[in-house]
Amino acid sequence: MTQPPLPDENGQQLEPFGQQPPVPQQPGPQDQLPMAPQYGAPQYQAPQNPQYQQVQGQPVQPPAQALPAGPVLVTIGDISVEQYRIVTPAGVLPTQGTNWSAMDMTRTEEKIPAYAIVLAIIFFLFCLLGLLFLLIKERKTTGFVQVTVQHGARTHNTHVAAANPTQVADTLARVNYARTLCV
Repeated sequence: MTQPPLPDENGQQLEPFGQQPPVPQQPGPQDQLPMAPQYGAPQYQAPQNPQYQQVQGQPVQPPAQALPAGPVLVTIGDISVEQYRIVTPAGVLPTQGTNWSAMDMTRTEEKIPAYAIVLAIIFFLFCLLGLLFLLIKERKTTGFVQVTVQHGARTHNTHVAAANPTQVADTLARVNYARTLCV
């Protein structure tokens, strides 16, 4: 006498004692996952701990946002340098181990203004002293200083406009001061 199968608490049929359950079928090719990811399929990314960031070849450091904020010691364009951190629009970087570079991309043009040419022509007709007006020169500086701050794989560039050589020297002095803070 065989017993009919009994339902369990989930409503599935249980096999009577002593009988073996049916063997599940082998998955077919339609059930297998593709070997290469399909277009638009999510790629696997290793989980990252948001508290620590590992950069190749560098020890694990706490995030720059966890560094204490302090007074701003120097500002270069849109970069603010504090004692322990550097604040940029691209994010916050620690001062320790940060590299700075500055490139002067300005040019200075020197030319004789139009009024000096007119005066030289007028006074040349009356006396030869009019040629002295051709010694008048105007200098015009245009361009910018490109400042780059880099820590590990993170980089931020800024352009500081310069209308005269004094502003170029001031920007380069600020970058040198920021370098001394980052040692």
